Amino acid sequence: MSVNQQAHTGPPYGQPQPGYQGYQQPAYGGQPLPGVPQSQYGAYNGPMPGYQQPVPPQGYFPPLGFPSKGSPVSLNSDTSSLAPNFIGSSRAPPTSGAPPAASGASLPSGHLAYSQFGHGDVQNGIPASAAPMQRPPASQPFLPGSAPTPVSQTSTFQQYGPPPASVQQLSNHMAGMTIGSTTASAPPPAGLGYGPPTSIPPVSGSFSTTGSGLYTPYTASQGPPPTSVSQGLPLAQPPFPGQPVSTQRLPTQVPGFAPPPSSTGIGPSSYLPTTGAPRPPTMPGPPLPGQTIAGPPASQPNHVSSPPPPSTMSGPHPGPPMSGLHGPPPPTHPPQPGYQMQQNGSFGQVRGPQPNYGGAYPGTPNYGSQPGPPPPPKRLDPDSIPSPQLNELPPQQKPRHRIDPDAIPSPIQVIEDDRSNRGSEPFVTGVRGQVPPLVTTNFLVKDQGNASPRYIRCTSYNIPCTSDMAKQSQVPLAAVIKPLATLPPEETLPYLVDHGESGPVRCNRCKAYMCPFMQFIEGGRRFQCCFCSCVTEVPPHYFQHLDHTGKRVDFYDRPELSLGSYEFLATVDYCKNNKFPSPPAFIFMIDVSYNAVKSGLVRLICEELKSLLDYLPREGNMEESAIRVGFVTYNKVLHFYNVKSSLAQPQMMVVSDVADMFVPLLDGFLVNVNESRTVIASLLDQIPEMFADTRETETVFAPVIQAGLEALKAAECAGKLFIFHTSLPIAEAPGKLKNRDDKKLINTDKEKTLFQPQTSFYNNLAKDCVAQGCCVDLFLFPNQYLDVATLGVVTYQTGGSIYKYAYFQLETDQDRFLNDLRRDVQKEVGFDAVMRVRTSTGIRATDFFGAFYMSNTTDVEMAGLDCDKTITVEFKHDDKLSEDSGALLQCALLYTSCTGQRRLRIHNLSLNCCTQLADLYRNCETDTLINYLAKYAYRGVLSSPVKTVRDALINQCAQILACYRKNCASPSSAGQLILPECMKLLPVYLNCVLKSDVLQPGPEVTTDDRAYIRQLVTSMDVAETNVFFYPRLLPLTKADVDSDCLPAAIRNSEERLSKGDIYLLENGLNIFVWVGVNVQQGLIQNLFGVSSFSQISNALSTLPVLENPFSKKVRFIVDMLQVQRSRYMKLIIVKQEDKLEMLFKHFLVEDKSLSGGASYVDFLCHMHKEIRQLLS
Repeated sequence: MSVNQQAHTGPPYGQPQPGYQGYQQPAYGGQPLPGVPQSQYGAYNGPMPGYQQPVPPQGYFPPLGFPSKGSPVSLNSDTSSLAPNFIGSSRAPPTSGAPPAASGASLPSGHLAYSQFGHGDVQNGIPASAAPMQRPPASQPFLPGSAPTPVSQTSTFQQYGPPPASVQQLSNHMAGMTIGSTTASAPPPAGLGYGPPTSIPPVSGSFSTTGSGLYTPYTASQGPPPTSVSQGLPLAQPPFPGQPVSTQRLPTQVPGFAPPPSSTGIGPSSYLPTTGAPRPPTMPGPPLPGQTIAGPPASQPNHVSSPPPPSTMSGPHPGPPMSGLHGPPPPTHPPQPGYQMQQNGSFGQVRGPQPNYGGAYPGTPNYGSQPGPPPPPKRLDPDSIPSPQLNELPPQQKPRHRIDPDAIPSPIQVIEDDRSNRGSEPFVTGVRGQVPPLVTTNFLVKDQGNASPRYIRCTSYNIPCTSDMAKQSQVPLAAVIKPLATLPPEETLPYLVDHGESGPVRCNRCKAYMCPFMQFIEGGRRFQCCFCSCVTEVPPHYFQHLDHTGKRVDFYDRPELSLGSYEFLATVDYCKNNKFPSPPAFIFMIDVSYNAVKSGLVRLICEELKSLLDYLPREGNMEESAIRVGFVTYNKVLHFYNVKSSLAQPQMMVVSDVADMFVPLLDGFLVNVNESRTVIASLLDQIPEMFADTRETETVFAPVIQAGLEALKAAECAGKLFIFHTSLPIAEAPGKLKNRDDKKLINTDKEKTLFQPQTSFYNNLAKDCVAQGCCVDLFLFPNQYLDVATLGVVTYQTGGSIYKYAYFQLETDQDRFLNDLRRDVQKEVGFDAVMRVRTSTGIRATDFFGAFYMSNTTDVEMAGLDCDKTITVEFKHDDKLSEDSGALLQCALLYTSCTGQRRLRIHNLSLNCCTQLADLYRNCETDTLINYLAKYAYRGVLSSPVKTVRDALINQCAQILACYRKNCASPSSAGQLILPECMKLLPVYLNCVLKSDVLQPGPEVTTDDRAYIRQLVTSMDVAETNVFFYPRLLPLTKADVDSDCLPAAIRNSEERLSKGDIYLLENGLNIFVWVGVNVQQGLIQNLFGVSSFSQISNALSTLPVLENPFSKKVRFIVDMLQVQRSRYMKLIIVKQEDKLEMLFKHFLVEDKSLSGGASYVDFLCHMHKEIRQLLS
């Protein structure tokens, strides 16, 4: 089915819907937010087919929301009705009034009037007309003062900047542009270039709204238009010096791309005509009823103005505002060094309805949770997107040509749209190949036969039928599986099914487990396997009659027949040595060398363990945990402790022969916490005293793991070692390491050695640990190089976790460490786990990423698997697939629960198959794709130079997008960048991966940091990689202190920050609170309890508890974010223009990075060039 033949049923992007007032606005990471204002947006991709859509009034721009300035650009969605498409005038200083009502516009009742320019901007677009428009040969002149039709607002269409080279060229441009409609296809225009102004007189500065029909009308049978932003000249061509960029209407546009704001005075960044006096810009008038005015009045000191134009500008220096315009005079002072003009709608810029604010136009309700047909692709032409004037950029950033960042796809926009469209309805899993809401959307899941997206997410939910098609598209087919994921309290945990001694029913041939896709035949006496088609007898105890549809009559009584996820109780055949396992054990192993004692760490751990041992994992209504505990301390030698309940005092036994490790006691080493409580408490009191005067600085490491392993072997149980370690193990012992840190290897062919272990000793040790079910969690407290790449091997291969606290200091790091330790001890873990992924005929699992060990090609083995760990599986074709039967995955995890019960957890997922590439591109999930690509790249650095890995990533993504452009997008000039709707964020996210510390380290990033991040990301889930690579940036000063919701996020760029505001940035590991130099004293007093900016301390690791609404709100936000993440994030206070600001700026990922990473705009241009090379 071609892209352009979808039934046209979707509403405009982000259209509000009357039917579902009052649904909660979702929180970011899955926690519901009480008291959030209701969402007013329509369904993502529109309601179910079959419901009639009202057409929006002419000139209405559906609110696309924060933080794009100006109205949305619809990137050619496959089904969205066309929002007017425009990318507005070049960037101007923020305004602080509201936009004027359209002159003479009469609005239908119930429609909120906000300026015809979208959100307070010059409108350059032709609004979608309510009636089908004919396409005249050329644009008709706009007649000022002519009465508008009742439904539409008048939209003037001012052309600032140089006119097109000729009237004829313009009319051709407009008349010949078919927007993806299959029926009327005129040849595409070459697009208007940015050349020097010609001597031809300007065409009339305005275009009529109704006359020039850029859009072909669509009927339900025709396809919707793809979006395009056309470009004439190659990207590299610089604009004529000082010449403003042409604002010729871009043929179509991209959802989430919005135009920049108009200017208040005639500042340097409003368009200057190439001849004559400055033109008046659009001036904001008073706000309309119900309209939000964001940002302070222009007179406030936090308004950073843009610098005056350089002398290279042609045209006069801007003068005072024209008579009749109200607004401040243009700024003539340069801004403070390094701070570009502020660009975010949240200060000074007036906009139409925002996400999280009141909306306007009532659209159609969304019926059911299935998204309607998807929106079409979007086209973006870097060269025809208006640029801000060059003088707005600091000298080191002046590129040859700059695209307006507001005109390119915004992650914030996409996240907000998905939240408002898909957050209010439950996601019902009964339909095959359904793309779930984004990970950033808070939604409920109803399991009706496919596993919840919390357990499995795929890169595409519609996979190519043949391997040739898969190779052509280059879209990796992968699933990110989190088998023990935690569910929100409103969702039901997988049911535990007990089939008694006979165990679960399975296929005779491929051994797949009974699931909803098995087909019962012969009256229910046999079933046909959905994976391998083999027919198997139904065991007598499992027999049940079929109803008239061929379904078993007990279908709804059996979880394995009606649900996507469930558990079986395993029989003894599934156990090691054919005997049921004992409950697992936890062994705490504490480094008591000089560094650990002196920093206060040893005392802290011992104090915490006294209370923490009461919170060991247990199941359901158990009185106490079945887990036994043991204790070891070590430096150059190991100390074991006998804490048997019958002893009055603990006994210590020292093993100094670390070369041949053994456990000196059996009875009394692993004990029940309740029985030995007093002895354990006595031991934990004594340890800090015993080693208080130690002078021993050297440590061992491998013997510590060996000791824990031997203890678990002797006790015949699985378990987990919690190792607290401070330094490079240089003492004479097995696994001794040397300091091999060498920054000179960066960017050489030997750089990969920095990520590889020094010795194979730890790989062999890991293998032994996995065989015993001994999982290792490592807490590191380094003051210098520690060789995480080597020490982490055992942790990584046993399915454990690493936590790292560099330069640990009690006062600042204590909270973070204790919170991590508590969560690590308490979380759900499966021990001695084996996972296998089965697939239906045609594809098979070929590659695996994550923290595990593999002794063969199919079984993923983990000594421990916790609720935060994911395993990423890549699939390849080994035969053809059929569109009718689709493709199936079944993930089976065999594990021992914390009670010692052997279980099987099964997750099933059915996917669609397609013969058209367009269907593949319409059902991809970019967040999952990025999760896979990051893991693929992070594994690549072990064997290839980093540059090779980076180039391979860019090349693969360019091929994915070029294949789309060539095969799915309607023909258009090569100058257009056309992105698939669901992959429009691929470039921005890919750039974030390329700029990450592993692939492009700055000078301050240590080798250990890189190895640590590499291991961390490899087992992250999709939500964690999403916020890790594109951090969340929240304007705290915009938070509503009376509600429980978060302020709307803004894009990660320095130009979005205002000196008068406070922002919070989180990436899953750190939370930064950035304070601008001009923040009002009252806010500083309320948040930090000090009276001025200079008194704020950088050393704060927690915010002071103050009794005022702002302090409470900010602490509430921080706590809420902490709960959503699997690790406790370190709080860092950053004052503007302070030394820590460099670290903070590293996370503003849309900007150029100090380590040489490209800005988002530059990278998009680079990707465009790569795609064009592939196409030519």
